[in-house]
Amino acid sequence: MNWNATAFFEKLTETNRLAQQEHFRFCSVSGLQGFEEALAAMGSTTAFVCVADNSDGYTDINNSPHTRRIKTVFMAMRHALDSQDARLECIYTMRELFRQFMSVLILEKTKLQEDNIYLDPRVRFTEIPQYFASGCACAYFQIAVDIYTDLRLNPSEWSSAK
Repeated sequence: MNWNATAFFEKLTETNRLAQQEHFRFCSVSGLQGFEEALAAMGSTTAFVCVADNSDGYTDINNSPHTRRIKTVFMAMRHALDSQDARLECIYTMRELFRQFMSVLILEKTKLQEDNIYLDPRVRFTEIPQYFASGCACAYFQIAVDIYTDLRLNPSEWSSAK
């Protein structure tokens, strides 16, 4: 079993009142470069929640083997150019949207544990500096997901030739 972060955050974006009020649009992107492409298309919308369809990760082969995948969620809001007050207002909105998303994620975390999928309890929210995108406030957070990985040797996966 695996956890579909893209579908999860798409549903949150579509059903959250603050996201609706601020006209956040959901999209899937391929990492930071895809997020930059989404920002370039901000003429059609004023705010985004984007989930990277790729992830970093590793497999831990110690006592309880598991694979960790790290999913990145980007947020962006357009604001009046060269207005620090407008930028800060967008940052406050994204912080609040993040908090509201986390209030649902904590419930999701409990459900996922029933299927041996574990979310790291620390989710770091990072505000991207102003010079990253002029006239746009940006932030991201990452969620680490641990899934049991069966590393028992299966002879049928190997040829007998040596």
